[in-house]
Amino acid sequence: MGKLTILSTGAGGTDYLTIEALEALEQAEVVVAYTKYAKELRGLIGDKELYTSGMTREIERCQQAIDHAKAGRNTCIISNGDVNVYGMATLIVELIDEQDLWGEIELRSIAGVTAFLATASRIGAPVSQDFAVISLSDRLTDIALIDTRVRLALEADFILGIYNPKSKKRIQPYLHFLERLAEVQERIAIIASNVGRPKEQITVTTTTDLIAQGIDHPDVTMSTLILVGNTTTRRTQNGWVLTPRGYLNKYDLEGELR
Repeated sequence: MGKLTILSTGAGGTDYLTIEALEALEQAEVVVAYTKYAKELRGLIGDKELYTSGMTREIERCQQAIDHAKAGRNTCIISNGDVNVYGMATLIVELIDEQDLWGEIELRSIAGVTAFLATASRIGAPVSQDFAVISLSDRLTDIALIDTRVRLALEADFILGIYNPKSKKRIQPYLHFLERLAEVQERIAIIASNVGRPKEQITVTTTTDLIAQGIDHPDVTMSTLILVGNTTTRRTQNGWVLTPRGYLNKYDLEGELR
């Protein structure tokens, strides 16, 4: 059987690559990747056979990886973040299932650290209660459904991670997002761009500021992750962000029940 590994590279750069991912990349004969991610990993890919393509070519890349694996080659397809969070796992599994290749390809999926989790680790402890992660890209998901998910997540007081907030041409989902923020009380908001990469930038602000700056916010792009706290999220004395789990509501500082 051919081997195909769907490999998560983590939030960005090489800092978030797991040991398992590094081992899989080392063992691969063929690597298939989005051009940008291949450049970041060039030093690790070395002289392996490499196939790259640009945005909107996901089906082509996945089929290319499948074809190499069918031919008996140890193949790796690169997925930024985690393969199951808006990554390549869904399309690879769907294509293999549609072509009924389970008897020909041994598939392996390697987990990764998402931008949502990486951002949280950079800025304190903002994600300690229930959370929702939503992409504002309406390329594959109906805009009305995205809007409904955002509204319900805010109403349920989830901590909220927003991927793909807006591009130069795709702004309507982000406008709807700002409208939903205006319907709830002010919350802490974290804007993170290029996490794990040299140009990493993380800013702590409020939803009021996001709303005020509107569609022209200079720090909100397709490379941005927005993390919105729930109603208990607050700034710490040193400026970090904390969403208390509730320990100190139940126990005193000696660990005794209140």
